[in-house]
Amino acid sequence: MANSKEQTATGTAVAGAAVTGAASATQTESSLFQTYARYPISLVKGKGSWLWDDQGNRYLDFMCGLAVTSLGHAPEKVGAKLKAQIDELWHVSNLFQIPGQERAAALLTANTCADAVFFCNSGAEANEAAIKLARRYHQKVKGADRYEVITFAQSFHGRTLATLTATGQDKVKEGFLPLPAGFVTVPLHDNAALEAAIGPHTAAIMLEMVQAEGGVHPVKPEFLQFVKQLCEKHGLLLIVDEVQTGMGRTGKLFAHEHYGIEPDIFTVAKGIGSGFPVGAMLGKGYLKDAFTAGSHATTFGGTPLASSVVIATIETMLEDKLPERAAEMGEYLMSSLRERLAGNSFVKEVRGMGLLVGIECEEAVGDIVVAGQKRGILFVSAGPNVIRLLPNLYVSKEEIDEAVSLVATLIEEHVAAKNA
Repeated sequence: MANSKEQTATGTAVAGAAVTGAASATQTESSLFQTYARYPISLVKGKGSWLWDDQGNRYLDFMCGLAVTSLGHAPEKVGAKLKAQIDELWHVSNLFQIPGQERAAALLTANTCADAVFFCNSGAEANEAAIKLARRYHQKVKGADRYEVITFAQSFHGRTLATLTATGQDKVKEGFLPLPAGFVTVPLHDNAALEAAIGPHTAAIMLEMVQAEGGVHPVKPEFLQFVKQLCEKHGLLLIVDEVQTGMGRTGKLFAHEHYGIEPDIFTVAKGIGSGFPVGAMLGKGYLKDAFTAGSHATTFGGTPLASSVVIATIETMLEDKLPERAAEMGEYLMSSLRERLAGNSFVKEVRGMGLLVGIECEEAVGDIVVAGQKRGILFVSAGPNVIRLLPNLYVSKEEIDEAVSLVATLIEEHVAAKNA
């Protein structure tokens, strides 16, 4: 016989189901840790640029699950590959050869400057692997006592203990002391501070090409060249976090391609799996000697299921020239926003790269995000004052026009209400 707690949980689910599926939106108690401030919307279906909730309401999706569903919702080729793989094999562990994983890695190395790939499950894990690889390369291959990684203020690299320490935002570190040693954070675009931070134990410099979570701030080309020069001068590894900017979002397959540099290590997740949880760390061939058998591992990284999704996602992006499309549509989105919002004193700047776009405003935009949901458009903030737009890479001009009109109207209504 079920205990009282089990009976309560079952009874709640059954009762909720009877009220036209509204249980998740109205349920007052949950068995989940409340680590997310969730919006009261239960999304149950998606196709292309559109989502539907359990009440039948439709939303234009300009957040893509935080830059994840870059091929739109339920892309057919990816779904077909996944369904076919489900009927064949799910998991065997990385103690065996996994042909699909080899194929996925070959696709990545053939289309990037990387020579080797390590598959994992998320962006945080990919960045964790990058940090470990940098340390192990210096210590085991070069025989040097180097372990420090320099990162930048307002960066975001993940939620594991190492990656949240690498993140240049104090809010993610509260309550997790003591933090791991070996990380130094300096202001972005401060040449003197960066150079002064380099010491005998410095192993790598790690940065994003666009600080997406930190406010949609693209790195300045001249600063990145300075970073590259410092790495070469001091024998440091350059790690580029492409978790949000990778896989076509910025108008290139990877954002560092815009800058004409080749990082030693770079990471990706989000858009590489079309919604399936997968991440990857990519590196140059000379780093292979650092990651030898037993040095790093993952149970679920690069499973047959994950590999099938990665292959289908990459092939679709290349066949349909989606990075090029993102560049074109991104320029159209930003120019449309600038034209529509010209003269609005509440808007400070429209900036971004490809289809990663930020609208910096004079004050917090949380109310505008919620107002958008009520009007049928989903977007997210990047820090308190920036509206972040992340449509899928197939987004049409008509959908962009609708989004620009809605976002501009929401901003204007917010300003009018504030001044009333």
